[in-house]
Amino acid sequence: MSREEVVVLDCWCSSCAMRVKIALAEKGVEFECKDQNLAEKGSSLLLEMNPIHKLVPVLIHNGKPICESLLIVEYIDQVWTHSSPLLPTDPYLRSQARFWGQFVDNKIYEGAKKVWRTKGEEEEKAKKEFIENLKILEGVINNQQFFGGDTLGYIDIALIPIAPWFYAFEKFGNFSIEASCPKIVTWAKRCMEKSSVSGSLPDFDKFYYSFAFDIKKVLGLD
Repeated sequence: MSREEVVVLDCWCSSCAMRVKIALAEKGVEFECKDQNLAEKGSSLLLEMNPIHKLVPVLIHNGKPICESLLIVEYIDQVWTHSSPLLPTDPYLRSQARFWGQFVDNKIYEGAKKVWRTKGEEEEKAKKEFIENLKILEGVINNQQFFGGDTLGYIDIALIPIAPWFYAFEKFGNFSIEASCPKIVTWAKRCMEKSSVSGSLPDFDKFYYSFAFDIKKVLGLD
């Protein structure tokens, strides 16, 4: 591998991999995506580069792997410093951004899984908790353009790959994110206006019909 060759081990439907691609695009870093077939446990390269979890994404920079999406975003921010930082430079604000990044992982993404993996009363409970946590984030963004202010940053990158799931939830029926959390939906639309985001997220129809809908069928929840 040459000095500045950058490779992302990817899967088109992986929200975590989307984070990495957005961060690289925001920094203007050229990179190559190598799509992995996770149904077949990925490639030998994935098993070599992430032998512990055997999951995407993996960033390979100068031949060295970095795993776990939020850690990768921090790495990208620290290595490519020629453009605006993704994380605040102030130590306190940086700690707060990391806190909300963990909140997004533990409450929003885990909550989304409960919504589409359940049905009946359990699904209704999951929907309620999911909306409650999104409302917490509405309080964090308040009336700002992005979570960090006027520019897309770490928390935005952590959260925006949830947007295809918003669309899928609407398609599943009886679940409107916009009706309950209009600020979050407005924020998501604003993020999608950026080429770094729109170019890194899949087509929403493809995501629904080729991934979310199929998962529902496999789980017997359609």
